[in-house]
Amino acid sequence: MLLDTPTASTAARAGFAYTRRQFEQLVEDALAFAKSLGASNAGVEVSEGVGLSVSVRKGEVENVERNRDKSIGVSIYLGRRRGNASTSDFSRAALEQTVRAAYDIARFTAEDPAAGLPDVQDLADAKAAERDLDLFHPWDITAEDSVELAVRCERAALSTDRRITNSEGAGVSAQQSHFFAGNTHGFRGGYASSRHSLSVAPIASLPGKGGDNMQRDAWYSSMRAPQDLAAPEAVGRYAAERALSRLNSRKIATVEVPVLFESTVAAGLLGAYVQATSGGALYRKSSFLLDSLGKAVLPSHIDIHEDPHKRRGKGSAPFDDEGVATRARDVVSGGVVQGYFLSSYSARKLGMRTTGNAGGSQNLTLTSRLTQPRDDLDAMLRKLDRGLLVIELMGQGVNYVTGDYSRGAAGFWVENGRIVHPVHEITIAGNMRDMFKSIAAVGADAYTLGGKTIGSVLIERMKIAGS
Repeated sequence: MLLDTPTASTAARAGFAYTRRQFEQLVEDALAFAKSLGASNAGVEVSEGVGLSVSVRKGEVENVERNRDKSIGVSIYLGRRRGNASTSDFSRAALEQTVRAAYDIARFTAEDPAAGLPDVQDLADAKAAERDLDLFHPWDITAEDSVELAVRCERAALSTDRRITNSEGAGVSAQQSHFFAGNTHGFRGGYASSRHSLSVAPIASLPGKGGDNMQRDAWYSSMRAPQDLAAPEAVGRYAAERALSRLNSRKIATVEVPVLFESTVAAGLLGAYVQATSGGALYRKSSFLLDSLGKAVLPSHIDIHEDPHKRRGKGSAPFDDEGVATRARDVVSGGVVQGYFLSSYSARKLGMRTTGNAGGSQNLTLTSRLTQPRDDLDAMLRKLDRGLLVIELMGQGVNYVTGDYSRGAAGFWVENGRIVHPVHEITIAGNMRDMFKSIAAVGADAYTLGGKTIGSVLIERMKIAGS
């Protein structure tokens, strides 16, 4: 049996309408028709996704949604000219119409020297394409059971403390999908995957204070397998505790101090690094880290590792969106850039070779060689000594061309390594290039957000605009 791929029985259990075998036939039919039209090369991907999402608020059901979508995407190459078309109709007539549409688009598209399928030697072979990464765990849950879980989660939040007075709601989502892709270079591969989540957003307020002192926070659990999700009561209580901790927030005076990013928001720094070293930004010269390969852009104690083959990982994949084989690698070693994030197209634009990152990064982990097992959040606060602990960021204030960084923030003011009071309505600012170079420490409190794992991050100095 093919690994992580739905046969007729598993397809039915997951709620899929199509099997792997049917997808394979659609791909072969589309490729054959593309070649009959005169395409020099072609690539086809067929996919299907199904899911259930429910939301409740104050114990009452707000939404129950079921989603089902399917698609065939076709890319046709006439030399270095490319055309693309897609359809959600899987009939033979629609398939041929879609292939012909992509062919016609390619005929009237200007040549692009970087266009084309990945080089044959970069594509995943049959063994690599079928690597089992344990990504498919369909959740056969009913709408009634989903509502019960969401209610339990919200109830736990509301019962944590009398100061939890309201809720923006709780939700449960169960999603699973599968796809199969192929091209005229001989690549064939596909797999099924799942992602499930549970979330809640409680509101805390002080009696008699009205809207002047209301604070919200949220927490969630998201996993490939439903049995790995945190208990709904644990999610609810922790979300409530986070909201309660923000009561009596105040502004602070404008100041320049060290800033500690909680691990939950530090993943954004890692995301900014990926954006700045991705092929699209580099060949367009819209990155503050241009020509950084082989150069030190982070302190010598910082490493970034990519592992696309982590079992059940959120960013795991045996091959990227183009069918290129993925591999584990050191992205940054000792602060020095070892590689970019490149697709075949962006690699050609830069005169380089694809890194297997069409579609983005895959399970990144940022670590510090200085981190000790005892470096939990309390230890990181002691290292901060006096400054700001950030637990929430707002806005999209990052200029990737210059590296300028300015975002709304909320968190806690820290004195002598201890939290003094919560802080809100402030802005933190700096330059990403300087921020990366001034990472003083990384906590052992690693948190995984999507495909990025990182502990709390201490930046030596940033500007805080307050009252």
